Amino acid sequence: MFGMGLRHQHYEEILNRLEVDPSSLRVDHFEIITENFLDTKGRAFINLKKISEHIPICFHGVSLSIASDEEFNWEYLNKIKKLEKEISPLIVSDHLCWTGTKHKNLHNLLPIPYTKEELNKISDKVLKLQDFFKRPMVFENLSAYVQFKNSEMTEAEFFKELHLKTGCEILLDINNLYVNLNNFNCSIDEWFQIIPKEAVKEMHLAGFTDMGQYYFDTHSNPIHSDVWEYYHKFKIKFNTAITTVEWDEDLPSYDRVADEVQKAKLIGRQND
Repeated sequence: MFGMGLRHQHYEEILNRLEVDPSSLRVDHFEIITENFLDTKGRAFINLKKISEHIPICFHGVSLSIASDEEFNWEYLNKIKKLEKEISPLIVSDHLCWTGTKHKNLHNLLPIPYTKEELNKISDKVLKLQDFFKRPMVFENLSAYVQFKNSEMTEAEFFKELHLKTGCEILLDINNLYVNLNNFNCSIDEWFQIIPKEAVKEMHLAGFTDMGQYYFDTHSNPIHSDVWEYYHKFKIKFNTAITTVEWDEDLPSYDRVADEVQKAKLIGRQND
């Protein structure tokens, strides 16, 4: 399956295409930012409900804060579960990070040290979360702008161990891997070598911004040619994972984003 992020700028066009010719959507699924639909039954939710009746939806959250030392925000989780019952998503995902405290969301995906202590703490929380949702949870790797000296393993090793301990799955963001390769010379090949084939449920593709001294994961540009090359390689191994193209800033026309989806689909077919 090959899809794209669902953005409100495209709602009207999507609904029109569904009415006239659903095949003109040129995608197999849409992915939403979960938080955009938790506290509303207004137009955005109504549009999402209409779209979900025709095409599968994936949930992608930004506020779970699985790596926080605090207990879960159960009010937040209950809202997701309610939305899950109404939309029946293919996937419920978030990021392997922390985002603040229960009462203060910093609206940033903040990194963690990759230590055994963190692994055990997060594993316990993932198991509790999966029991609550009755499904494997899916976690995305971050773009990195800082690293911790006390890390005892690489990010790839951490994700592998988390998968083995909990059965959770991975949302492998290829653009984030490439950003980290540039910013910290982190290995991309290691992810290909050590992550089990069945662990990767979804892959993300997006564009970054070259800030001169570092790459910044802005989702505001076409997918870089090198990212496409890595995706081609990763799609060979993780061939059952669905692919989602993200484009959030400087959003172009619907068809421009769909063109990127079609390119990913072509690569996927080459690997069949």
